[in-house]
Amino acid sequence: MQLRVPEDGIPTTRAEKLQIPGGGRREISDDADIPFNTEETGRTSPTGDSPADAFGSRASPRSPAKATAPGQPGARRRRKAPKPAVGAATTAVVAVLGPWLRRVRPHYPRPGRTGWKRWVPSWRQTGGAVLASFGLSVLTLTVAYAVTDIPDDLNSYATQQDTVYFWADGTPMARAGWVHRQEMELDDVPEDVRWAVLAAENESFYSDPGISAKGLTRAILRTFGQGSTQGGSTITQQYVKNVYLSHEQTYSRKFTEAMMALKLDNKMSKDEILEGYLNTSWFGRGTYGIQRAAQAYYGKDVSELNASEGAFLAALLKGAGLYDPTLSAANRTRAEERWRWTLDRMVKIGKLSPEERAGYRTFPKPLESNPLYNTGEQSDYLVELATQHAKKTAHISDKDFDRGGYQVYTTFDKKRMDQLTKAVGAARDKARKDEPGAAKHVHYGAASVAVDGRILAIHGGPDHRKQGYNESNATTVPAGSAFQPFVYAAALEHGVRKSRDSGPVPVTGESVYNGDDKVPVTTPEGPYWDRSGRKVAAKNDGGRSYGQISLHRALASSVNTTFMQLGMDTGLDKVRATAQAAGLLHSSLGAQVPALTTGSSTPSAIRMASGYTTFAAEGRHTEPYTILKVTRNGHEVAMDTPVPRRAMDADTAAEVQSALTDAFRTAYPETAAKAGGNVAGKRGTTERDTAAWYVGTEKKVSTAVVVYRIDLAKSLEPLPLEGLGGTIADSVPYSIWSEALRPLG
Repeated sequence: MQLRVPEDGIPTTRAEKLQIPGGGRREISDDADIPFNTEETGRTSPTGDSPADAFGSRASPRSPAKATAPGQPGARRRRKAPKPAVGAATTAVVAVLGPWLRRVRPHYPRPGRTGWKRWVPSWRQTGGAVLASFGLSVLTLTVAYAVTDIPDDLNSYATQQDTVYFWADGTPMARAGWVHRQEMELDDVPEDVRWAVLAAENESFYSDPGISAKGLTRAILRTFGQGSTQGGSTITQQYVKNVYLSHEQTYSRKFTEAMMALKLDNKMSKDEILEGYLNTSWFGRGTYGIQRAAQAYYGKDVSELNASEGAFLAALLKGAGLYDPTLSAANRTRAEERWRWTLDRMVKIGKLSPEERAGYRTFPKPLESNPLYNTGEQSDYLVELATQHAKKTAHISDKDFDRGGYQVYTTFDKKRMDQLTKAVGAARDKARKDEPGAAKHVHYGAASVAVDGRILAIHGGPDHRKQGYNESNATTVPAGSAFQPFVYAAALEHGVRKSRDSGPVPVTGESVYNGDDKVPVTTPEGPYWDRSGRKVAAKNDGGRSYGQISLHRALASSVNTTFMQLGMDTGLDKVRATAQAAGLLHSSLGAQVPALTTGSSTPSAIRMASGYTTFAAEGRHTEPYTILKVTRNGHEVAMDTPVPRRAMDADTAAEVQSALTDAFRTAYPETAAKAGGNVAGKRGTTERDTAAWYVGTEKKVSTAVVVYRIDLAKSLEPLPLEGLGGTIADSVPYSIWSEALRPLG
């Protein structure tokens, strides 16, 4: 038998597509009943035979021998023809647009042309390419602008600031912090200084959209020509780079910078952007921001700058390493040229009159070095002390203070500091030369305090970077006989009691006490015995006995035995209370035993000077302080201001001050004569020779000087002075005191 193959080939699946009259098709699956009756299908096989003949003996092995009529049991529902697919719609669109697309499509090489003309695009092709590129660029920029975000947080260098400390006269003293930056409000920057920066950097700042197309094009050309991104940045772009981005020279960073600048220009006002730019820009000499630059180059606040100085600072924005005139002669030449150009530019844009410009003919020479770098040695002791007081009086937490941005105006007097430092330095050098072994552990604490509580000067040590231990604020050595004025004041205030049953008896400067050496101390019950069973007695310097002596003269002569008994008669509790009211810290006061009256307390030099001011201030005491004012970014911070309070009666203070004046006259008659009676003071010695003091008042300022020895590597236990304190006639503390206050009177 011969197999007849249809023209369309043998079906590869069991699903067939049957041609329907009218060009339609229908699909049947393997399970569908296929009617091969020609009356039903209206079609025969291509060969003219029946379907069974064409495909074999049966159309499908699964087909029943006889088709089941629709609606009868076992009948199967025919599947509907599927809806036209998406491909059909696409075909329809192509069918419509196809002819037009064939007309506009480029033909390369161009037909109908010969030679090189075959490769020259037509104006249609060129225009289409330009329009397509423009559209793609606009789309790209639109998407980039939409997806670019302004970060919520600035980078660490944009937020970090330092804290600046000023002398009492307002000049910079020192700074603390990793970054030299102080933020200032735009209103605090003179308008001439602002326009000097704008004239030099971006004169169209207030009218541009945040970027400059011309500048960007120039930057791109320079980049391709020199291999690094350069120039082309507006002030807005530079601000974005300062506070949000890194300074890496890449195309992506430059593109991001431009997008962020456009967005930031819509988000912030121009003044806000300019203020941020001026506060974050690098000006050289370790400084960020125009406020710190003004202090580093001219030693004053930005509010005090003029247009000429502002023009120089604007030049530094091009690169401080190239325009700081103190670095080289070439730098000075560049700086002067840029300075003149900036001023001329200000005239051209109408921000400086020709008459004002004519007044700026001399280059405003900056300081040779940054005065804020004057740290170390004594200034760091001042910073440490001022910081403690600022936090306490202005109620600033450690965390907030560490954020920086504070301006701390101190009470320290630079002239007094220099004199005190010089005096102590001379004494230290002499000790090292005369007694090199003993001088190895010698310390010189000193402080000057005004009667209104201002700490004017201190000597903290040889160098804070080598010794952080502050000798002026240490409570480690006894006050010795320098404590006697507080005992005298307590007796004058409260009187004395000679017997247990009697009331207090007033005393005056003319009251007489026994001044002999080693006189046992008595109580109403008899001699005072210590814990070892021995009678307690004081010793006078040199073992000298004075016999019956007035209290006024006893203080002038520093008679220890008199004041030990006077303290016992007054009451040691009252002595402690009077000393504390006068300014000594409770923690430094000695135990309530007879030795308290001979100076077992361990006040610091600052507190001793403060205590003596109470006598000079007619009995009023003001707590010592180092801060006049604290501001942060130009705004004053509320702080507690010490106020004077009554510590003792004015007559009591006057009598003590009179006795101290006589003490100074007795010890140093020639100097007292030159001073005209305006100086009062007293020396202080200790029983074991562990400290030597001199505390005196001159022109309403008390200064305390103490010399002592401590091996800081071992302990804070005082060591014998071994002659480093000098003698009564040649006292080292007095020598330092007098040199620091020269001229006296």
